[in-house]
Amino acid sequence: MAPRTWSQLLAGSSRQVLSQRQMTRASALMGIYKGLNTLFADGMADRWPNLPSSAPVFGGRSPIDAMIEGGLPMMLDVRRYVDALCG
Repeated sequence: MAPRTWSQLLAGSSRQVLSQRQMTRASALMGIYKGLNTLFADGMADRWPNLPSSAPVFGGRSPIDAMIEGGLPMMLDVRRYVDALCG
């Protein structure tokens, strides 16, 4: 989604409706964000997505790199992973 379209959606001035895929992506990212901020009290919540991970789901990549490469399915995997860490 173009940054201008996103800004218009946030401002409520757009008539565009998010697709199911866009809604799923937004939900996954918000869930990851919320989970990380539940897990970590300091700035680690902001750093974690960029750090290489030894967890099997990431294969040594950072969660961000894994999500870029794996698209929506990987975004949902990262969401499940963070949710599982939250217990």
